Formats: sequence, structure tokens, C-alpha cells
Amino acid sequence: MFKVQREELINELTKKGISDLAVIKAIGNVEREKFIPKTMRHFAYKDAALPIGYEQTISQPYTVAYMTQLLNIKKPGVKVLEIGTGSGYQAAILDEMGCDVYSIERNMDLHHRAAKLFDKLGIRVHAKYGDGTIGWAEYAPFEGIIVTAGSPTVPQKLKDQLSIGGRMVIPVGDRISQKLYLLIKKSENEFDSEIIPEFTFVPLIGREGWKL
Repeated sequence: MFKVQREELINELTKKGISDLAVIKAIGNVEREKFIPKTMRHFAYKDAALPIGYEQTISQPYTVAYMTQLLNIKKPGVKVLEIGTGSGYQAAILDEMGCDVYSIERNMDLHHRAAKLFDKLGIRVHAKYGDGTIGWAEYAPFEGIIVTAGSPTVPQKLKDQLSIGGRMVIPVGDRISQKLYLLIKKSENEFDSEIIPEFTFVPLIGREGWKL
């Protein structure tokens, strides 16, 4: 039903600089309309964030593609931790790319909704309700960590749970605007970092994030 719109979105993302073929293929295969409220589905392939309830959004497709591209996933089986399951779309993209996905959501209703959708669509994601700012220590280390909400700082527990050589993508800033950080772990206490300005995300709430 949305095949043409999906192809148009892929063309738009390519023009904006998304060049990772695995990311482009995943966005072409995952049906974004399944992850948004039915009343909004006619906007499914607009390159825009959309509300999903509880003051949360499904991220703009360009943001999803860009952040996923920064993870630099080159082989199947890469273990990735996602902080902020939300609609489940980002996790579905990672699963489509062959990642072993662990995803945490602090809103119980969104967690249950996403977990039910994963089961319905046959998406293999380990989904958990809890505080994403403290990570998921039982399954650490992770080769990739992707944080889909803006944080005041980079949580230390997430740094600790990143494997040597692993990559973390996280928006850091205030509640209004953030800069996107790419951190590459060189040793236990050493990180290379790159900063990409002017992204906007919902706030990351939790022990090592923003307080309610």
C-alpha cells in the first residue's frame, strides 16, 4: 500500500546523505506505518517525527537513518542496546539489519505496546521495562548503544557497558535542543568522540538522565 511512498522516502534520505546500503535496505523493508497510530498513517513516509502518545514521538526517518549509520554495523549478530523503545521502529530497523537488539523503555504502556507489536510482526527484540539510563548490565558489553532521547550528560553506566571498540550514539544537551555525540570506546577510560549539532529529541528520564 505504501510502496511508492517508501521508495520516495528512501530517495529523499539518500539525497540527504544516507549512504549505508544496509541502513537504506532496512528502511525500505520495515513498514513504518505499523509503528504509528492508525490516524497518523497517511503521514508514515513523511520525513518527520510523529506523536505516538504519552508526550513521545516516533523519530524522523532521517534521524533514525543517520543515528543507525553512525553505529557502523558491518556484520550480522552485532549486539546493540537501545535506550527508549518508544514505538519500536528503531529497534525494528536494527533487527532487520541482523543485530541482536536489547531495548529498554521507561513508559510501561509503550513497552507493552511495542513488545506486543514485535511478537505480532515476528521481530526479534529483547524488550524490557525499566530505567534506560542505567543500561542492561546483565547482557553487557554491547558493541553498539543508541539512545533515542536527549540526555543532560552521557550516563556513566552506559559508557561502562560499551565494549572496547564499540560505538555509542547519544543526544546530549538541554531539554530544548541537543547535539548528537558519537563515542567510540578505545579503552576502559578512553573515548574518541565526534559531535554533530542541532538535533531535537524528547528528554531522557531516569537516574542518570533528566528528573521528572
